[in-house]
Amino acid sequence: MAQLSNRLNRLAPSATLAMSQKSSEMKAQGIDVINMSVGEPDFNTPDHIKAAAKKAVDDNYSRYSPVPGYPDLRKAISAKLKNENGLDYSPSEILVSNGAKQSVCNTIMALVNEGEEVIIPAPYWVSYPQMVKLAGGEPVIVNAGFEQNFKMTPEQLEAAITPKTRMLILCSPSNPTGSVYSQQELAALAEVILRHEDLFVLADEIYEHINYVGEHASIAKVEGMRERAIIVNGVSKAYAMTGWRIGYIAAPEWIVKGCNKLQGQYTSGPCSVSQKAAEAAYTLDQECVETMRQAFQRRRDLIVELAKDIPGLEVNVPEGAFYLFPKCSSFFGKTDGKHTISNSTDFAMYLLEEGHVATVGGDAFGDPECFRMSYATSDDNIREAMRRIKETLAKLK
Repeated sequence: MAQLSNRLNRLAPSATLAMSQKSSEMKAQGIDVINMSVGEPDFNTPDHIKAAAKKAVDDNYSRYSPVPGYPDLRKAISAKLKNENGLDYSPSEILVSNGAKQSVCNTIMALVNEGEEVIIPAPYWVSYPQMVKLAGGEPVIVNAGFEQNFKMTPEQLEAAITPKTRMLILCSPSNPTGSVYSQQELAALAEVILRHEDLFVLADEIYEHINYVGEHASIAKVEGMRERAIIVNGVSKAYAMTGWRIGYIAAPEWIVKGCNKLQGQYTSGPCSVSQKAAEAAYTLDQECVETMRQAFQRRRDLIVELAKDIPGLEVNVPEGAFYLFPKCSSFFGKTDGKHTISNSTDFAMYLLEEGHVATVGGDAFGDPECFRMSYATSDDNIREAMRRIKETLAKLK
């Protein structure tokens, strides 16, 4: 019988995309669904960035781009890292890819051998363990739950390291929790990493600018960590450019060369026009970034206040990104007579079917006691969604 490869059979489909698809299907049937399942800014790409893309079309940027990205874009990223983060990376230490998602996958594929272990604190972004499996590696999940504000401790990291450990994946600000590691917390983790030879950290910093606690901290700034860190970032979240598909890594040159070799074989360089738009994003006026950040912070305050008003939910205050990850386990075992809630996936499905609000169960993120809501939507949508959730959960006994 014809069948797919074992490699594919090891993978799970993306739960966030599955939930989003289900809510789209319900909307197509005329049901008024508020979609809080997708991590995407609801803003439009700023006009000055769109203008740069239009100019690129007129200037005939329509041919293959160099595999690692245009030199001008890599120079712009190099300048951004210097000016905003105090990090020195030459353009040859930067590789531009088709979104930060490819940047993460490139890095894992380039560094992780069959059977090697990758430490992933849970809750985690749904794709990390799947990408590790794709590379033939073993995801090692470390539970950093609600009580510790979803942040892994140095002791937990040390306890998880074995002779097979190759990499730690760290996302700050975090998807799905919104937790942010401080420079001191990163330094404490770096101390553990530096005790172990050939152990790398993939620092996913895609939510860098959606930060409510002040300056962004990067583990690459810790002394000794520049040679061990691979920074992943991009324009999707800070500049509302999710569909333009531009991400990058900044890393030691030998790692960048490896990822370049890999990318050269399966996608080549990213979209030419998108790169010119990204260059404008990094080099022109940055006011749009702060305007969007302030809007997200206002929405964060609103959703936290409304969620805390719902009996049965435990809520922490996220410090970045645009997600709330409340604990919903007090509803497990409850029923409205038609639905029984056994886990967070049931919980999210109940909210969708009965409350017409799309969220994502925490099972997909490695924390079965919580669920994720994206507040990258209007204040009115947030108010209405939380009203529906409160009303729907009140039916469970």
